[in-house]
Amino acid sequence: MGKQKKTRNKEKDRLKPKKKEKKDPSALKEREVPQHPSCLFFQYNTQLGPPYHILVDTNFINFSIKAKLDLVQSMMDCLYAKCIPCITDCVMAEIEKLGQKYRVALRIAKDPRFERLPCTHKGTYADDCLVQRVTQHKCYIVATVDRDLKRRIRKIPGVPIMYISNHRYNIERMPDDYGAPRF
Repeated sequence: MGKQKKTRNKEKDRLKPKKKEKKDPSALKEREVPQHPSCLFFQYNTQLGPPYHILVDTNFINFSIKAKLDLVQSMMDCLYAKCIPCITDCVMAEIEKLGQKYRVALRIAKDPRFERLPCTHKGTYADDCLVQRVTQHKCYIVATVDRDLKRRIRKIPGVPIMYISNHRYNIERMPDDYGAPRF
């Protein structure tokens, strides 16, 4: 009796025409990852090279002060090359908002050795500003100790991250071709 029911259901299924689902070609599949051009990966990223342009985050300056590190000199010690620290208007505004407690960080940020980068976007959220700039231009190293910002930047191919550990600067995801120190 059980076999007859199964065969009857199969026969009914065969008779019904199957409707094909219309798929939207612009919609991404769940497991589909957008492809990045190979020129963005380290061995092909020719924009990244000495003198290094390093985008500095607010908390990186603060932690450098706490660790008693000179920013420019420590960067050069880490990378064995000339380094140009860059500060965006958003990062500068964030330091200014922090007030009197961070006046030393503000004085360091206004150092003439630091290159100022103007921002053209709306808002003053520094993390979004840094991620946007790094996505557009692959010639920067990002200096930060912020975990969330590090996670966001790791998703962008071809962008090294500088961080502080053991009272010195270290670099993460730096290509071997550029002579970066390996620890």
